[in-house]
Amino acid sequence: MNVYDFDGTIYSGDSTADFYIHCLKRYPAALKSVPGMIFAFVLYLLNLYSTTRFKERMYKFLHYVPDVDKEINEFWNINQSKIKAYYSDTHRDSDVVISASPEFLLAPICERLGIKTLIASRVDKKTGKYEGENCRDKEKVRRFYEWKADAEIDTFYSDSLADTPLAELAERAYIVNGGRLIPWDDYKPPKYKMFLSREFMTFLIVGVINTFAGSVFSMFYRSFITNDVIAFLPGFVSANILSYFLNSACTFRDYNFGVVKYLKFLISCMPNLIVQIIMVALLSGIFHLPSLIVYLAAAVIGVPATFVCVKLFAFAKK
Repeated sequence: MNVYDFDGTIYSGDSTADFYIHCLKRYPAALKSVPGMIFAFVLYLLNLYSTTRFKERMYKFLHYVPDVDKEINEFWNINQSKIKAYYSDTHRDSDVVISASPEFLLAPICERLGIKTLIASRVDKKTGKYEGENCRDKEKVRRFYEWKADAEIDTFYSDSLADTPLAELAERAYIVNGGRLIPWDDYKPPKYKMFLSREFMTFLIVGVINTFAGSVFSMFYRSFITNDVIAFLPGFVSANILSYFLNSACTFRDYNFGVVKYLKFLISCMPNLIVQIIMVALLSGIFHLPSLIVYLAAAVIGVPATFVCVKLFAFAKK
């Protein structure tokens, strides 16, 4: 049998996100769910919400959709054209689709495509509540063997390396990159994708917290140190210690704190420190801006470079 992920693999895009936007356009009252979803997303990035809990919060928009089945049918009337052309060439009657998207959303399109076996997240279309966990990563493997314990995969297709646990079960596996099929072991993700990852988004949120913390610390030291640049240095170190613990726990989910690891983290931040010192000296010495503005502006410089250094040096994974 062939096994497929759905979003980004068979479907060009994210069907859940597209359906969410579709419903927001059709039922403006559903916009009331957006602030709560954004708040839940931030907590998810900070590792305070699980994927399942975040998704349940997002699915609260379903309360504002009077007839979910009717809306799903209308959604697929509009979006069925986003099914990728290659799928018609590889389709078999024995195909299995396994996806993190909700079963109630994918079942109609799978029926239209002649896909008889769908394994997806079990979500109540009225309440948005999950039955079990979100069907992603290793949960896909568990659900697959729950469906058929002795199942064997001939070919597996996905757009994400997060599906490696399933790909390892298949005789052949392909990454679907747009309309191209790339052998799994030959695929090298573009470097820019590092900046589209959950890790980087969490790093940015921690960076915002650290920006204000560093500015507050620097302003504190500035109260008894007359030079902006000299006051900035202990402020940076104080905020850097806070940043280390937040990034360890929230961004990289590494709870093995230690002095050596912190020193590696500190070294990773040295390029950013140098850039910030230069910015503080310029903004303070030449443009004579207020100290708080100087510290805030300096703190946002060099974030991408710092993320790369921290990820590849302090929190590198084998």
